[in-house]
Amino acid sequence: MPAAACRWLPPGALAVLCAGLLIGAPLAAHEAHPAAPPARQLPTPGSYALPPLRAAPDGLVRDEQGKVRPLHDLLAGRIVVLSFIYTRCADGAGCPMASYTLSQAAGRLAKSGELGARVAFLSVSFDPAHDSPQVLAAYAGHFQKPGIDWRFMATDPASMGQLLGAYRQDVVKGGDDASLAHTLRVFLIDAAGQIRNEYTAGFLDAGLLATDVQTLALETARKAETPPRPTPASTGTGDPRAGYQSGAYRSGSRALLARQGVPLALAERLAAGEPGLPAMPGPLPDAAQIALGRRLFFDRRLSHNNTLSCASCHVPEQGYTSNELATPIGIEGRSVRRNAPTLLNVGFLPHLFHDSRETRLEQQIWAPLLAANEMGNPAIGYVLDKIAGLPEYATAFDGGPPTMETLGAALAAYQRSLIAGGSAFDRWRGGEETAPSPAAARGFALFTGKAGCGGCHLASPTGPLFTDHRWHNTGIGYRQSMIDRPAAEAAVTVGPGLSLPVSARDRAASSIEPVNDLGRYEVTGDPADRWRFRTPGLRNVALTAPYMHDGSLPDLAAVVAFYNAGGVPNEGLDARIRPLNLDATERAELLAFLESLTGGSVDALVKDAWAAPIGDHRAR
Repeated sequence: MPAAACRWLPPGALAVLCAGLLIGAPLAAHEAHPAAPPARQLPTPGSYALPPLRAAPDGLVRDEQGKVRPLHDLLAGRIVVLSFIYTRCADGAGCPMASYTLSQAAGRLAKSGELGARVAFLSVSFDPAHDSPQVLAAYAGHFQKPGIDWRFMATDPASMGQLLGAYRQDVVKGGDDASLAHTLRVFLIDAAGQIRNEYTAGFLDAGLLATDVQTLALETARKAETPPRPTPASTGTGDPRAGYQSGAYRSGSRALLARQGVPLALAERLAAGEPGLPAMPGPLPDAAQIALGRRLFFDRRLSHNNTLSCASCHVPEQGYTSNELATPIGIEGRSVRRNAPTLLNVGFLPHLFHDSRETRLEQQIWAPLLAANEMGNPAIGYVLDKIAGLPEYATAFDGGPPTMETLGAALAAYQRSLIAGGSAFDRWRGGEETAPSPAAARGFALFTGKAGCGGCHLASPTGPLFTDHRWHNTGIGYRQSMIDRPAAEAAVTVGPGLSLPVSARDRAASSIEPVNDLGRYEVTGDPADRWRFRTPGLRNVALTAPYMHDGSLPDLAAVVAFYNAGGVPNEGLDARIRPLNLDATERAELLAFLESLTGGSVDALVKDAWAAPIGDHRAR
């Protein structure tokens, strides 16, 4: 159970259960195991709440007949206990103990009659090469309970990494072919497909799991008895990443108390480089400079009113951008007109910002620090004096106060350390393994061939960043300026999942009229540059939704559909943008290739970010 969930428990169980959280630790195969926790006093079912954590990701699994099918098909509107295991696990306190504990919980639920029919257990093996349907059936016989639907399946080998990554299920090959080191992950998923609890080795208890299932069942029953209330107008697809406009909005961020930081040797990583990436242009920053930059990056006191840090818009667990907002929200709720670009691999870029108005990270920092709608500081001197007055930074800048140069160098040092390569694509191109999947291989052929994506997103033979570092008119900016017009009445977001209709007259009285975004033209003044924006790199692109300079395309499928249709015709449309005539299979293959560009070290960078201190003005 995440630490943040402790506050939802009844007083009688709070101390016992939260103590279990503090001593619990993820279980890795063949590592020392924590001491058995003391007996827990179980709360009364329904006396506490289990707030939704996030949407349960979908993925592909191989069922008992060997047929590949979506995981979501198996949830089927029931309360589901999902676990990840493998049958060759020789660690008695690992998968066998986890399956035994789940079996005990299933036995308790089976005795509750009607509830047993509303619950399903699903154990998914991450060792598909060995765990055939026949092997899993034999293994299941040791644990299944009459009256409970408990299915044992395996991941689909072609997309196993994607599924495990979505559930944050770490798996590492051990010293022999049969051994897999892994953390224990068990998920409780409600009938609406939301993860309501997550259990690890230090906090997997049969009684508590059964009680949590009963609590969800009672919650569902109460909702069925309560007349539905009118729902406010909302827009969106229901996808958790659709933003506040979605009625199913869920945050992709983690509460501070739920974060488990694990520092990295960032300077050493930067010097060594990452597979698939070019060498970082030198000279490289040292460890002390990177550590200082990391501290500054997460310090909210860099904003005028001590509320925003650089990480407020470039959220580590959201691909160092913001998945939940098309354009970020700055100081005092002020709107920012452009999407927050990812900072992963930003040190390789010769041009920065969507219009390429800066060329060095050391200089780039001042635009957000001084922008009235971002961090809101009134002047450069104000920022430097404020930082110099904070005890943590009194001697951090070469023994003296910060200057424009040393402050810029520190923040740039941390951003340069955010290198993320070693993707499945890189391993394939490097000859280490076969293609991530046949679909991804065909998608790469489309990318460089029929679809023509490689014309701007260059896939060079060595160290490709998938960008030409140039500027192009796709029609998105033209559409925003010349075609879209404010409606007489529009839905205005006033909170997560809540929108209210507001007339154009009332909007004009309470807000500033949006300014057309002319892209590169605003830098050069050349009419030919109207609505041209920098080509972003595509590494880790599956993590950095929404897309385009204004965040107007919510997911990669929408991006592929946009280019397949030929963009938005206008006089300055780039000549390479044309209808592609890709069928549904080809579009899916293109998506498979783009998803194969996610670096293998992104999770480690996120955990390092979580280990950084966060400046708090209240502590002064």
